[in-house]
Amino acid sequence: MFTPKYPTPDTATPTHHPAPEHTTAVTPTTHAQAPVPVAPARSTVQLTPGSAIALAAGGGAVVLVVGAVLVSLLLAVAITGISVAMIAVVLRLLLKDLHKR
Repeated sequence: MFTPKYPTPDTATPTHHPAPEHTTAVTPTTHAQAPVPVAPARSTVQLTPGSAIALAAGGGAVVLVVGAVLVSLLLAVAITGISVAMIAVVLRLLLKDLHKR
């Protein structure tokens, strides 16, 4: 089921063309080679003072947002832990009252 299925190879025989019987003297000609295209140099990014300030403000905003998200997640975990602990105390007190009666 998982074995590969290979197609059958072509059975056509390659044709061979015989060389012409008469040979003529061929003079070597020099061909001009086409010029090789030169890749354009990469342009450097130039920061103006305004764009540098915008970039710094954007980076600061990202740091603030990520920090706020992480703090909110930490608070959510802390609140959940405290509520579970309070539920455990209440249940323990209820079970203790049930065993006394």
